[in-house]
Amino acid sequence: ADGRNETGIGGSRMIFTLGACLQEQKKTDLPELGEDMPSRVFVTTEAGAKAALEQAQMRYEGEVQLSDIGFCKVENQQECMIGSFYIPKLLDLLGKRYAILFFVNEKNIVLVDNSDFSYRLIRRIQRKNRNREMTKEKFLYYYITEFIHRDLELLVQYEKRLMEMEERISEGHAAHFLSDFSPVRKELLTLRSYYDELMDLGRELETNENGFFAKKQTKYFGTVTDRADRLMSKTVHLLEYAGQVRDAYQGYVDARQNANMQFLTVISTIFFPLTLITGWYGMNFQNMPELQSGYPGVIFASVLVVLLLILYFKKKKML
Repeated sequence: ADGRNETGIGGSRMIFTLGACLQEQKKTDLPELGEDMPSRVFVTTEAGAKAALEQAQMRYEGEVQLSDIGFCKVENQQECMIGSFYIPKLLDLLGKRYAILFFVNEKNIVLVDNSDFSYRLIRRIQRKNRNREMTKEKFLYYYITEFIHRDLELLVQYEKRLMEMEERISEGHAAHFLSDFSPVRKELLTLRSYYDELMDLGRELETNENGFFAKKQTKYFGTVTDRADRLMSKTVHLLEYAGQVRDAYQGYVDARQNANMQFLTVISTIFFPLTLITGWYGMNFQNMPELQSGYPGVIFASVLVVLLLILYFKKKKML
């Protein structure tokens, strides 16, 4: 109904005004920027990035290509700050990510996003912060924390999955452990790298090298760093726990192999006397009276030896 889809935002540019609240501007109400105008957030696609940067009074000589984004980072230039977000999708952590560029100067913010992800985040920010003053610093804080606000819940789910795997191992049901465990470990490693990048990004924003942010409000970026740090610590803990679960599985496999080897050893031991008997009577010496009528006796002796050995090993709980 609103013309947005996963490949673009209706092909148009959206502008949100910062101030007493975060408010979307109508297309018919887009006056030129001036010193007395409020700060704004421009949300655009890759195709409209140059026009949005020009309207936001930002000068950027490079090419705006979201396909080049590979991680979260911040780069300070003379006239603006340039950053990128490379956000894993919660339902597909190893798949394609959201790639977003952001530009900040003393007055405005430009978000370049070919999907509707940024638009949806901004709508959530509006719903949660009605009639609250919105500054550049607060907006970036809410924007970043909005796409990590469910991550702790996600990590709790990973902890439950690992606990279930450990329980299945203890119960002797580990047939599909490797196929279940490998994706979990890869996803946790992906999240660890992601939170590490967010921590660096938060520190860089808090440093405020170009002075684009109000000093009193850079504390919000410190909060971003702290949240990413907590998520990072939780992820590292889960990776350590995953290592313990893998060790438990390896111990289970070793125990199974040892049990199999013990069983084979016992079987070999049981039948070794029979090998000795058959070898002995296979010599066919002339002075062996058993060769004439000893066949039933040898059978009886062999069965007796096997039964005695089986009883012995059962008593020793080796069978």
